[in-house]
Amino acid sequence: MRIGCLQFAPQVGDVSNNISRAEAVLSRADPHDLETLDLLVLPEMAFSGYNFKSREHITPHVEPTASGTSSQWARTTARKYGCVVAVGYPETAGPQDSAVAESELYNSLIMVDSCGEMLAHYRKSFLYYTDETWAQEGQGFYGGEIPNLGKVAIGICMDINPYKFEAPWTAYEFASHVLRVQANLVILSTAWLTNDEQTAFLARREMPDMSTLAYWAARLEPVIQAGSSEETIVIIANRSGTEDNATYAGTSAVLGIRDGEVAVYGLLGRGEEGLLVIDTDMPPLGKLVREPSSRRNNSSPAEGGSGADSSPAGDSHDEDEPPRGPAPSGKGPGSGAVDSPTLPCEHPFLANIKTSTIITDSTRHTTSPPKTLPTNQHSTRHHLSLGNSLITPLPYFCVNTACYHYHHRG
Repeated sequence: MRIGCLQFAPQVGDVSNNISRAEAVLSRADPHDLETLDLLVLPEMAFSGYNFKSREHITPHVEPTASGTSSQWARTTARKYGCVVAVGYPETAGPQDSAVAESELYNSLIMVDSCGEMLAHYRKSFLYYTDETWAQEGQGFYGGEIPNLGKVAIGICMDINPYKFEAPWTAYEFASHVLRVQANLVILSTAWLTNDEQTAFLARREMPDMSTLAYWAARLEPVIQAGSSEETIVIIANRSGTEDNATYAGTSAVLGIRDGEVAVYGLLGRGEEGLLVIDTDMPPLGKLVREPSSRRNNSSPAEGGSGADSSPAGDSHDEDEPPRGPAPSGKGPGSGAVDSPTLPCEHPFLANIKTSTIITDSTRHTTSPPKTLPTNQHSTRHHLSLGNSLITPLPYFCVNTACYHYHHRG
């Protein structure tokens, strides 16, 4: 399958210019890549921008269900390139006459086939605190059979996290859904933020944010641990750029999970605007390598032996407690007021993250020293051999029991 992730930097409310930015990315792409695409995925709320402050703020930019600007763009683009297109957008559903009733608003995604016919429509189930100011929760993650794609699971950004950051880390609601529907294709359309300082983070725009990549992998841990011999392709189409003080992590990626391993077919830089095109019939670029638990258990405290594997201090949730799903009509406990779709700095799980190095071929990636982490984290170095390849370090994160290195294909 030939998959494209269109990563760009839309701005809040600037729909016309945002579409122009996306079109500019496509115009710079190799025509052969576009003509041979099977699937093109765009970020969450791709053309409206994401960081709206209230219902009043977003109302001028919401689109009727499957029939607004984003849906029309998807249909036009799908017909132009002869591929399936998926794009996120802010949806208004129900009565359009506010004098009669207030319409329901959702953070949604539409998928259309190469003829422009709708294949799937999904409404975000786990809302981030920014969404909670205007959107209602959807009725559950998408799972279904789609012609030429197989069994597909769809989520939007926060869906991959514990519900409202109140459910246990180990609930793994979305990953459990992927296993339940036996998906061979997972689509995540995101507007994923970073907590890093904006200027420093974007100084290396061409570099993927490996901590974000490792976090995504950690949230799919049950899929990885299932050890299936059938590959599950995971598409994460993120946006880049900034909106006010919000900084987006970019790093759009296509992963392949099989036999307990995570292959990396391709990924973009944290600040890039570009089209990632990969072919899953070709060898992957590299893989994320899970550090064996025995090595962590036998390591010194400086290497995270007592941190990465232990239960997070301060976690009041019972690991046997059933996963908490979205409540009806968008009602539910908790404010969701956190700093980022990754775990906020004060969250107990962050205390169990350590940084280390990964090895990559510097002829293919520009790299930098590991970033500075909060003071409650330990630093160490582990090296992976790549024969005679020129090697340089990158950071990886160890989240709870999931520790990953990036191993570049030599």
